[in-house]
Amino acid sequence: MRDRPSILVADDKDDNAALVCDLLSMEGYQTMSAADGQEALDQTRQRKPDLVILDLDMPKLNGYEVCERLKADEETAHIPILMLTAWGTPEHLVKGLQLGAEDYLTKPFDYRELLERVKTRLRTKYQADELRAAETAIRTTFERFVSPQVVQRLLADPTQIRLGGTQQVVTVLFADLRGYTGVSEILPPNQLVDLLNGYLNVAVQAVLAHEGTICRYAGDLLMAVFNAPLPQPDHPLRAVRAALRLQRDMTNHQATLPEHLRTGFGMGIVTGEVVVGNIGAREWLNYTAIGDTVNLAQRLQEMAAGGEILTDEGTRRLLNGSVETESRGLSVIRGRRQPVMVYALSGLAGREEV
Repeated sequence: MRDRPSILVADDKDDNAALVCDLLSMEGYQTMSAADGQEALDQTRQRKPDLVILDLDMPKLNGYEVCERLKADEETAHIPILMLTAWGTPEHLVKGLQLGAEDYLTKPFDYRELLERVKTRLRTKYQADELRAAETAIRTTFERFVSPQVVQRLLADPTQIRLGGTQQVVTVLFADLRGYTGVSEILPPNQLVDLLNGYLNVAVQAVLAHEGTICRYAGDLLMAVFNAPLPQPDHPLRAVRAALRLQRDMTNHQATLPEHLRTGFGMGIVTGEVVVGNIGAREWLNYTAIGDTVNLAQRLQEMAAGGEILTDEGTRRLLNGSVETESRGLSVIRGRRQPVMVYALSGLAGREEV
């Protein structure tokens, strides 16, 4: 439940400030007052009211100067300002709006009009606050894990994103380095970190190029999903394209390394229903997916040789002949009761570019 809105009334005439504060208090608002422009500026910066009602003709700083300074400060720029003044010419009104004031009302005023304008300004502020909060949540959640283009589309309409767990169909891609444990035994930690970062960078760029979402790093393992947080009708194919690009770019990357440090990613790709969203402890949430689809994708990745991409029958059918596959037959999957028909993906049909 939202706290009672707080409103600062700035007017150098005590009786004027008291009248406005009394009217607002009767409507359930918290009020505070300032007797000059400098006090209004200081109180707004310190107490961050939900609305400032600002007279123009005040000592120390006039209303225009207060408005200009508040709107130039990132900490207070979002606080709406309603100018309430006897200076009622069009020139005064235009100047106030040009400096950033959201509304302008002349004295003497009708108290009903004042209250309605206050309600309108507060409602608009709360809507803007909610939008900023949604944008902050999107940036915090996704900026490091999706491409900049995806972030911009999310920010264009934050209302389309639900960060709580939702059930939906996605394509999950797991990629894990083969032989990494052996390499880690022969390299000092600082060189190992550089090597791992080089390999993971190749994988990440391949995923982001096809607008996948990075959900997890665990040592040399990477998990990504497609079709979340934004819908992607071709998400199985996007995941395959990302995996094939990773294959291709790994060849170029390995050429820069000594032969004994060259290894490859084994990959698993599965499409199915998951729960996706911010999942974890309250203090440590992570945007990820959970469910049997995730488990199967990881198991297939574990079975894959370096440079190999494995998928299941259901995902192969969804790809509808757009990729070339080779059957690996029915395979027993750790932790599953029934064997799974497994396929190795060898390329796109028609040898399209990835």
